[in-house]
Amino acid sequence: MSRLAVLFLLAIAPFAQAADDAHDLAYSLGVRLGERLRDEVPDLEVQALLDGLRQSYLNQTLEVNEARIESLLAEHEALLAAAPQKIEQAIAAEKRFLANEKAKPGVRVLKNGVLVQELRKGDGAKPDPKSRIQVRYIGYLADGSQFDETQTPQWYRLDSVIAGWRTALVEMPVGSYWRLVVPSAQAYGEEGAGDLIPPYAPLVFELELLDTRK
Repeated sequence: MSRLAVLFLLAIAPFAQAADDAHDLAYSLGVRLGERLRDEVPDLEVQALLDGLRQSYLNQTLEVNEARIESLLAEHEALLAAAPQKIEQAIAAEKRFLANEKAKPGVRVLKNGVLVQELRKGDGAKPDPKSRIQVRYIGYLADGSQFDETQTPQWYRLDSVIAGWRTALVEMPVGSYWRLVVPSAQAYGEEGAGDLIPPYAPLVFELELLDTRK
């Protein structure tokens, strides 16, 4: 390599390093912003976010007027401020519901707080943790609204169902028909499940065990 070429490479090296630093800094800022927004707004439209960021940063004409921007951001901040209070209310409501259910006649408590009321006694085999199970069931929220129901018997692997079911089913003989009350920690917890099951929701099931196989 000629001396001139070496001098040229040495001359551009600081500029390449500066370009790398600028890119990595911008990328790092994007990573941290993305992490915060992922937790704060999990269903955010990322492309719209990038459009707003680009247009604002480059001082371009915005797609949404300032009045609507301010209104939407104020509404979002209000929802964030109310979130902790809603969580506390949901946790308190669950504790009250579970206490009332536990006090009902014929209810017994399994491990992890799962409540069981025997509606029909079974005399068949009990599943083990690796079994397949055939069941019919109806699922309710604490307010009595139905969120799920099997029209025909369904087969599941026991290790694929919610924890509250696993706790109950290993003690259920085939032929049993039980009413289960499952604490949220043994169901869908603080996340809930889509639009059907809210966070910290205890679940009630009428569950019939029809068959079990290894």
